[in-house]
Amino acid sequence: MITEILNYADKIEAALRTLKFGFIISLVINLIIGVILFKITDVFIRKLREYSQKSDATSISIHLIPILDKTIKFLILFFIVASFLQSNGYSITSLIAGFGITGLAVGFAAQQTIADFFGTLAIIADKIYKLGDYVKIGDIEGTVEDINLLSTKIRTLDDFVVSIPNNNISGTVITNISKAHKRRINEVFGITYDTSNEKLHRAMEIIKEICDKDTRLYKNPVTVIETLAESSINIRLYAYVKTNTYNELIKTRSDIIMEIVKQFRAEDINFAFPSQSVYIEKK
Repeated sequence: MITEILNYADKIEAALRTLKFGFIISLVINLIIGVILFKITDVFIRKLREYSQKSDATSISIHLIPILDKTIKFLILFFIVASFLQSNGYSITSLIAGFGITGLAVGFAAQQTIADFFGTLAIIADKIYKLGDYVKIGDIEGTVEDINLLSTKIRTLDDFVVSIPNNNISGTVITNISKAHKRRINEVFGITYDTSNEKLHRAMEIIKEICDKDTRLYKNPVTVIETLAESSINIRLYAYVKTNTYNELIKTRSDIIMEIVKQFRAEDINFAFPSQSVYIEKK
């Protein structure tokens, strides 16, 4: 038993002799540097997360924080290992070449994912929309319900959820309706050609008076005779609602139209409808 212990001791002593003292020192130093850099990264990520929560940051940037944390730590680990191996006489050329080949293969296999990721970065840089915004992206219009690293999910007015790849979004015209300070009412009221001049002027006054009294609208609405159509004299109304939401816009527009219809009928101003006049020639 004692002989076996002495044999193990001799083997351990021999192994320690083969180890270079500088190798151990280098290993310890690199470990200490790695720990320090990891701690600095943790502090940076914590500060970044606190800043994102306090500021008007998009959910995309919040989703990116864990990815950024892992990426920084991976790069730190890679360079520390590479530096340690290089300083102890090991060639890292083959290691780097291996990473290059692997990265190339992954790049070809995940081109769309990479494109979506860079599309996400473009959206972050523009800060064009955030969760809850009402947007129009191409032909898709609705409320932004979710944003992640690869796509944006929009709930349309039909209550459908549409997922759009961020790569497609970065190359599309985006309209953020929620950032509008006001919404426009643009309506045409067609009255009959047999309406007298006095009633024609009165019709325009009625529209303007209704808009001026409505506190939901900005002052100075515009009412003009736009054109003489085939079956009507068309009066155009331009007015702006003090809102940026679609629901408030259509509610206000509905109320304005309803009040105009009531007062037109009360003052015997008739709305036109498509019609034709037929003349029969007597022989």
